[in-house]
Amino acid sequence: MSSLKEICGGLPLNPLPENRGRKSGIPHAPVRTPNLDSHEEKLALKNALRYFPSSFHEVLAPEFAKELRDYGHIYMYRFCPRIEMRAYPIQEYPCKTIQAAAIMHMIMNNLDPAVAQFPQELVTYGGNGQVFSNWAQFWLVMHYLSEMTEDQTLVMYSGHPLGLFPSHRNAPRLVITNGMVIPNYSSRDEYEKLFAMGVTMYGQMTAGSYCYIGPQGIVHGTVLTVLNAGRRYLGVENLAGKVFVTSGLGGMSGAQAKAAVIAGCVGIIAEVDEAALLKRHQQGWLMEITSSLDHCIAQLRYGSINTFLSVLLINSTSHQRTFLQCGEKVWGREAKKKKMALSLGYHGNVVDLWERLAEEFNTTGELLADLGSDQTSCHNPFNGGYYPVQLSFKEANQLMSSNPVKFRTLVQESLRRQVAAINRLSDQGMFFWDYGNAFLLEAQRAGADIEKRGANKAEFRYPSYVQHIMGDIFSLGFGPFRWVCTSGNPEDLATTDFIATSVLEKAVLQGVTASVKQQYSDNIRWIQEARKHNLVVGSQARILYSDQKGRVAIALAINRSIAEGKIKAPVVLSRDHHDVSGTDSPYRETSNIYDGSAFCADMAVQNFVGDSFRGATWVALHNGGGVGWYRSGGKVNGVSVHCSAVRRLPRPIK
Repeated sequence: MSSLKEICGGLPLNPLPENRGRKSGIPHAPVRTPNLDSHEEKLALKNALRYFPSSFHEVLAPEFAKELRDYGHIYMYRFCPRIEMRAYPIQEYPCKTIQAAAIMHMIMNNLDPAVAQFPQELVTYGGNGQVFSNWAQFWLVMHYLSEMTEDQTLVMYSGHPLGLFPSHRNAPRLVITNGMVIPNYSSRDEYEKLFAMGVTMYGQMTAGSYCYIGPQGIVHGTVLTVLNAGRRYLGVENLAGKVFVTSGLGGMSGAQAKAAVIAGCVGIIAEVDEAALLKRHQQGWLMEITSSLDHCIAQLRYGSINTFLSVLLINSTSHQRTFLQCGEKVWGREAKKKKMALSLGYHGNVVDLWERLAEEFNTTGELLADLGSDQTSCHNPFNGGYYPVQLSFKEANQLMSSNPVKFRTLVQESLRRQVAAINRLSDQGMFFWDYGNAFLLEAQRAGADIEKRGANKAEFRYPSYVQHIMGDIFSLGFGPFRWVCTSGNPEDLATTDFIATSVLEKAVLQGVTASVKQQYSDNIRWIQEARKHNLVVGSQARILYSDQKGRVAIALAINRSIAEGKIKAPVVLSRDHHDVSGTDSPYRETSNIYDGSAFCADMAVQNFVGDSFRGATWVALHNGGGVGWYRSGGKVNGVSVHCSAVRRLPRPIK
């Protein structure tokens, strides 16, 4: 087992670590199909070997070539470090600057197996959101950070560390770009080739910028989305007894189960990957799991049934499913009748679930769903982001690499079926929205019936959640404000929770408009629920939405508490990408912009450049993201342990 000191020592070459290949017992990324020609394959191999002295090429070249053939990418499994990958307390990192240690803390959190979707492929979430392109880059970055001074900046180019460059104390310690492909070549097929060749990388939103905080971030966003969907579509403040149907429990989408319960509704979430279901159930995010559509319908139709409940258990030795029968009433048996909150994971394809709900309406006239959405990784539909209903999970994984053309055809047929069922229920009063995952965009490309008559090319029959739900919040100046307590001490997080709650409560007492008061109140409730539901996965982190007044007041209060010793270590503050000033994304953050600028990307670039000279500790500019191709100017701001930091509060917080 390696130590942090060894991790920071540069590439382990003398001797080379043992090549143990892919680990068993953990999820792995689907096999990629970049369709490289022979020249491109040679370039991919050459680019991978550039990290190593030529004396090692004879050993490494054959295994890297085999990885490229077998998995469609060179991950360098031999160099996957033998260390418990997690966010260690900041003082344990061997660094010359506290900012570098904070970056290390965040990188290792992104790769923590409890956090990352495919940890050995360096994918944090979204099916292909990379932290790095390969493990050599991880070792080199950790080494550079350990050597960095306050007069240097580490420059990252799509996972590749270009090196430490001279700068100054007030400059960013880290500047990141990911996926900056010129427009004529910024396509999915071209990206797959360029990634396999090792010259670009898809960093999603917070994977390649090293500021993912586990699924908690999307739990919060989903809670606000569902609450405000209830207000807008159903005209209710209380969602008790209302039903929300969606899909996805893998990466960020795993948040939906917990969000439904916090919002107070009944959530039924479909997931094809049993491992993802079990992970969320073991974490306490799913109350119940079933592979029976009859059971799902019973939960929605009936109140209390004194019949048996099938509870899915997994035999720890054989991993075979066993069903036990219990004569007791539990969770969902009274969920709808008594308006109890419930998160039910359906192990199966969401298309089957939607079609069954449509069939129930056709047969009985009962509309069993009130709200609906989708959080499959449809930005990556042909490489594991969306699984077609016609195939089992195992069959789909095999076909996507053995016959990608046929797999694409089945995905598009499945999308058409899914939309047809959703349309049937929507016509009867269910409200559906696109969750910014390119679901409607891919459905349109598949020929599904999602056209909106007389609309522009970025609009569909159903709205984007930003356009109809979150946009009103953004227009008030509210946006994500996240923090990570780098001590790793839950007591520090409790202190920051108290600070944030107190600041928002004080702001309400001082008098704000009704709309701002509602948002403050929602976020106060969120912090209370987040603590109750133990939402920390990985680093000791929290998120809320606030306007400028709240963000500045919380940041200053946290800084004072660090200086006074009430918080034991620095706190990383992040503004994130998810607001209309940070991301230019025509199917999400900038959907249906009234002046017609939805496809223009100036704002994110200006955000990125501006934050670099306004005090941000590190900044990131990405092309790609949850909707396929977009630009995101994310930023992360470190807060110092010193009182002087109060006078240098980074302006991006504002």
